[in-house]
Amino acid sequence: IEEVIVEEEEEPAGMFYATFWALVPPIVAIILALITKEVYSSLFVGILLGALFYSNFDPIPGLDAIINDGMVPAVADNAGIMLFLVILGAMVALINRAGGSAAFGRWAETHIKTRVGAMFATFLLGVLIFVDDYFNCLTVGSVMRPVTDRQKVSRAKLAYLIDATAAPICIIAPVSSWAAAVTSS
Repeated sequence: IEEVIVEEEEEPAGMFYATFWALVPPIVAIILALITKEVYSSLFVGILLGALFYSNFDPIPGLDAIINDGMVPAVADNAGIMLFLVILGAMVALINRAGGSAAFGRWAETHIKTRVGAMFATFLLGVLIFVDDYFNCLTVGSVMRPVTDRQKVSRAKLAYLIDATAAPICIIAPVSSWAAAVTSS
């Protein structure tokens, strides 16, 4: 005699699942954002309202759902990336505090005499820093801003040059954060 085990399907939490009421939290968040011009607080209100709907207006399970079903998995999935970016930002700040940008600026004063030279140096530095696209943008931007300002290169053109070299160079470089991300997935 074979015994068949039938697993019961779990009912989705909340009686508002797959009804019009499921649209109320995002609609409230959008309307509040338009009225108050404060996106974060409006999103927070929408999240609280959605959690209350999810938990049938019981605040403790609603708060538990926000934290354990929403925030913890979101942070856990992206913790490595966030930590990596914080470390890169700290490195750029350290380079600036230690005077690395100023030293390059002093060197550039004696060697870069034209607008074209400043733009070419920006491009070249963008190609040489290929570890990470964010690191590239932060470093090249902070190092080349004084040089390009002195040569009267617009900030928009500087931003374009940095953006045109950051991600494209990082994606084709064999040793970069992009290569690590692509091979890990």
